[in-house]
Amino acid sequence: MPPARARAGKTGRPRRRYANAWVGQSSAPAAFAEDINGFLNYVGLERGLSPKTQEGYLRDLDQCAAFLAQRGVSDWRSVAGREAALWVQSLSTADYAAASLARKLAALHGIALYLVRERLREDDFAALLTAPKFQRTLPDTLTHEEVERLLAAPSGGDPQALRDKALLELFYSSGLRVTELGTLTIQQVDLEHGFLRVFGKGSKERVIPVGSKATAAITRWLEAGRPYFVKPHTGSELFLSKRGRGLSRIMLWVLVKKYARAAGITKTVKPHLLRHSFATHLLSGGADLRAIQEMLGHTSIATTQIYTAVEPQHLVEQHARFHPRNREPLD
Repeated sequence: MPPARARAGKTGRPRRRYANAWVGQSSAPAAFAEDINGFLNYVGLERGLSPKTQEGYLRDLDQCAAFLAQRGVSDWRSVAGREAALWVQSLSTADYAAASLARKLAALHGIALYLVRERLREDDFAALLTAPKFQRTLPDTLTHEEVERLLAAPSGGDPQALRDKALLELFYSSGLRVTELGTLTIQQVDLEHGFLRVFGKGSKERVIPVGSKATAAITRWLEAGRPYFVKPHTGSELFLSKRGRGLSRIMLWVLVKKYARAAGITKTVKPHLLRHSFATHLLSGGADLRAIQEMLGHTSIATTQIYTAVEPQHLVEQHARFHPRNREPLD
């Protein structure tokens, strides 16, 4: 059954049914902005897209709207496919990564379908636009020895060292995204049974095992470290800053880089590198790809399959480096 037509307000334009889903506001010309805000409200409430994805769509659609307005297009309801194609074509001459181009096109497809769904226009103006082809780059990883050095970098028994030891152990043990780690609460972690529950992208819940070393480090942090960070306003976040609040994404980046330097790791170490290392080391140890997909929270197995290319490449590099025949001069 087709969706019911939205009732018209005093201006004759349909009222938005998603008014509270999106807190940001479009900076595009007014005639474009109303539909952008409505679309973002829709994907937030109906499709459960994360605020980060919505923010990306907002930037993309504002950029497209500005481009169209400069060419005399009045609003989304009058844009033609050829005009939308000109915007996509203009992006190919800019220095955008292929993945960014694909996201911009996804935002454009999304709002086009939204307008049809809301009966604000009859046709999908972006139907013939295709996503750019791009090669996935293989994620870099840490070696087992580098991971050991990184996890050993927070030394001592003071509260901050206990916190940093626990969060690094959990990071590598669980493969969490940096946002998931920063917002993790005590209630989400079951130390007795060795697992945690986390709500990832699209508010999808998943259960992730927690290794014994991470469990032990978290226990020490909760008993001998976290009480020193608690303030009157402190909530239930597992890891706290000195102000008694949860750790921000930026703070987690700073901590990971700090201990990577202390461990003497010369690679560019970012929090996501621990997630890549988690997946790659599980795969090399014989873990099932579907299990890794579930632990990482990937919607598609195709996203997880990239790790199947990382381990063979690593083996080739190790063979080239250490096999005695590779160190002998050619005849």
